[in-house]
Amino acid sequence: MLSTALKTVCLIAAPLVWLSCSSARPKPKEAPSQSLDIPVMGAATAPTFQVGKEIEPPADVTISPWQPSEKCRALANEYVAKMSMAQKAGQMAQVAMRYMPNKTDIATYGIGSMLAGGSDVPEGGLSAQNWVDYIDSVKAEALKSELGIPLLFGIDAVHGNAKTKDAVVFPHNVGLGCTRDEALVREIGRVTAKETRGSGVDWAFSPVLAAARDERWGRTYEAFGETPTLAGQFGAALVRGLQADAPSGAAINVLACAKHFAGDGATLYGTSHMEAAFLDRGNTALDDAAFWQLAVSQYIPAIEAGVGSIMISYSSVNGRKMHGEKNLIAHILKGTLGFNGIVISDWKGIDDIEGDFETDVITAVNAGIDVVMIPDAYKAFIDVVQRAVPARIAAERVDDATRRILTIKCEMGLFDESYTPRTDPALIKSVGAPAHRELARKAVAKSLVLLKNEGDFLPLKKNVSIHVAGSGADNLDKQCGGWTITWSGAGSRTRGTTVLDAVTSAVGEDKVSYSMDAANIPKDAELGILVLGEYPYSEWRGDREWLNLDDADKAALANMQNAGIPFVVVLFSGRPMFVTEELNAATAFVAAWLPGSEGDGIADALFGDVPFTGKLSHTWPKSMDQVPINKGDTPYEPLFPNGFGLTTRTASASSADH
Repeated sequence: MLSTALKTVCLIAAPLVWLSCSSARPKPKEAPSQSLDIPVMGAATAPTFQVGKEIEPPADVTISPWQPSEKCRALANEYVAKMSMAQKAGQMAQVAMRYMPNKTDIATYGIGSMLAGGSDVPEGGLSAQNWVDYIDSVKAEALKSELGIPLLFGIDAVHGNAKTKDAVVFPHNVGLGCTRDEALVREIGRVTAKETRGSGVDWAFSPVLAAARDERWGRTYEAFGETPTLAGQFGAALVRGLQADAPSGAAINVLACAKHFAGDGATLYGTSHMEAAFLDRGNTALDDAAFWQLAVSQYIPAIEAGVGSIMISYSSVNGRKMHGEKNLIAHILKGTLGFNGIVISDWKGIDDIEGDFETDVITAVNAGIDVVMIPDAYKAFIDVVQRAVPARIAAERVDDATRRILTIKCEMGLFDESYTPRTDPALIKSVGAPAHRELARKAVAKSLVLLKNEGDFLPLKKNVSIHVAGSGADNLDKQCGGWTITWSGAGSRTRGTTVLDAVTSAVGEDKVSYSMDAANIPKDAELGILVLGEYPYSEWRGDREWLNLDDADKAALANMQNAGIPFVVVLFSGRPMFVTEELNAATAFVAAWLPGSEGDGIADALFGDVPFTGKLSHTWPKSMDQVPINKGDTPYEPLFPNGFGLTTRTASASSADH
């Protein structure tokens, strides 16, 4: 039950923001029915969409797309002219390592690319060397095929190459968007490229360019924020970091992959077909102008930056599955936007198209998909393509796909005389390097958003007794979030520094006590650091109806309050949460997002070694009945607006003032 004080309207200090303190669980906004009008941001009238209607691009699109070199175009044409249909289909097939038990099939069928799925693990474990041993071996196998075409290997390096246990895990994009620092994001891309290549991988399925419009979506943390402008700016910065301005073959470059085209972040609540999900893989229902603004425009900077591949979304547009959407893929992405790279499906993404496997393959290829992440039935895929040409798939469509694949491989240096499938030992040794961890530590500190700082409680003093508590204080799983080691996130299996470790290192072990539940806090404790937040999740498993903290976190908060000491709450979450009560209870409150492996960055800001400077990349709702809420909505009365964030001075600067 709420205290008497909290039953009234509450006021928190710095800034003066009124909070609703009702104990009732308000009902979130209902998603509009697909048969209703869907409003455009800021539009005075609501347009009508039609199920199945094709999106039309604006008449005045201006873009300067990246162009491949004449040398690589010519090389690709030479190969295409001498390849059989089976060899072309083999290049279009992407196979997961778990479904390739017989490596000789790579050469036999001329497989063009492979990937490590969320649960794929090399023999011996997740070290960089074990990844290299496996990936180098399959790349060597590809060179034994009749034409000797090199193989690409992809992985979801979405916040560093986090499937390698010793790699640096950077903050997820939701936090990087709050840094408002494109140069930093580009530098993160460079380090991610180096560590990804250091594990043998040369294709990173990153960045996500969604404008995440509903906080309840389980992939909100993969996006830089809620606006397409921020997504475009930061996505292009990360692409430039990963690819060094173009998909060239320098040893520390990887092929970037902008995703998921188009509309994955703007689906309607209640339209997901996944079990116990609400938004992920659902339907996007917008008129042409709104769809272009929210789902397509952010790809233009990435295409101009030379992104070498783009992945298609699981979602639907006006009731049509994106994996079969020829208008958006072939006509708009490749035509209007002039994209010259590889279009790739998502994992079994073609399976959502109506029909059997053969129909799915034909529909997807005809829609403009060049590489199909099958990821298992590669023999059946090759057979379907062979039989379908020319009656159901035009031969030129297969040639176009193959030409794009080979052109990108050429641009990456895979056809150079100096190419070798062996990974440079120096790159292997660079994985998890101290300089890389320092960059991540800097990124963590810059991504933190200070939402409350009553009486200038922060920065904290280091010469006092501190009690650290909460479910996230000594938990790398919560700190790193999804896509860490495993699909759903197992950060505890990677190397990193928790908040407890970082605080202890900053002030000394003799000044720190710890409990997960904040019970039995020592009587000499002078202040508290309470780390709360979501458990890790990925994709539809993260869709939520309610954005409240769980009962264990609430109990820990109550225990900290009962101790009668001032305390700061550090929140780990992949999105804004409904934390009104927690905000009111805490002396200071920090949105830390999913900061990754370097908890020292949090301690740096808490103790004033660096200032708080982060600004929200999402609007923070006042209550669940405001969800979803985004910049530009009318009315717009959030708890904290997009761009909000308190600042502090460093401890040394503050001391000088006194």
